[in-house]
Amino acid sequence: MDLTGLLLDEEGAFSLTGFQDFMVLPGHQKLSARIRRRLYYGWDLETDCSLEELSSPVADITVELLQKAAPSPIRRLQKKYVAHVSREACISPCAMMLALVYIERLRHRNPDYLQHVSSSDLFLISMMVASKYLYDEGEEEEVFNDEWGAAGGVAVATLNALERSFLSAM
Repeated sequence: MDLTGLLLDEEGAFSLTGFQDFMVLPGHQKLSARIRRRLYYGWDLETDCSLEELSSPVADITVELLQKAAPSPIRRLQKKYVAHVSREACISPCAMMLALVYIERLRHRNPDYLQHVSSSDLFLISMMVASKYLYDEGEEEEVFNDEWGAAGGVAVATLNALERSFLSAM
C-alpha cells in the first residue's frame, strides 16, 4: 500500500484513516529487537527480562571512551570491570549515556581533572552520579555509597572523596 494513499483522502486532504493498514518493512521487528537486546544489556524482553551482563559492544565503547578521557595508567579501566560493576550496580543504559555526557563535559570544561583520576575511578563515580540523578527518589529506590563501593571494590571513604572531587570538577 502506498503511503500517500494512506495519508490523503479522496479530495487530497490529510487523513489518518487506513494508516493502521500500513505494513512495516520485513525484518523490522527482528532488527529492532536485536538492537534493543544489544543496547539493553542483552535482555530478552519476550521471556525473562533478566539483567545478566553489559553487552559487549557497549562495554567496548565505554572502555575506549574512558581510557581516552582519563589516560592515567594507574587503575586503567578494563572491560571485565565495566561488566562486573554494571551487573552488580544494575546500571541502566540511560545512566550509562548520562555518565558519558558528564565525562564529555569534563573533557571540555575541566581537562585537568581527567589527568588526575584513573579511568576505573572515573567510570565508577560517573555511573554512580548519573544513576543517583536519574533514579534516586527516596530510601526505597536508593542505592547507597557503600553498595556502590562494594560493586566497584572501593572503600566508602575513597568513594565519598571521589564523588566530592567529581562534583566539584563538574
